[in-house]
Amino acid sequence: MALGDCWKQLSWFYYQYLLVTALYMLEPWERTVFNSLLVSVAGMAVYTGYVFMPQHIMAILHYFEVVQ
Repeated sequence: MALGDCWKQLSWFYYQYLLVTALYMLEPWERTVFNSLLVSVAGMAVYTGYVFMPQHIMAILHYFEVVQ
């Protein structure tokens, strides 16, 4: 029963996502293109943050002489 409840909750979250972003008005192929672009941009943002943020944080710490 827990798996059914989990699936029901995920379906409800997906439905809310469709309503909030107004994707329910699009055709399925348009929805797929939009979601693909959204996941790609989010993935690139996470990757960029993971790669470059440590360098920027270290530069800031060196500037304020917190780290020698």
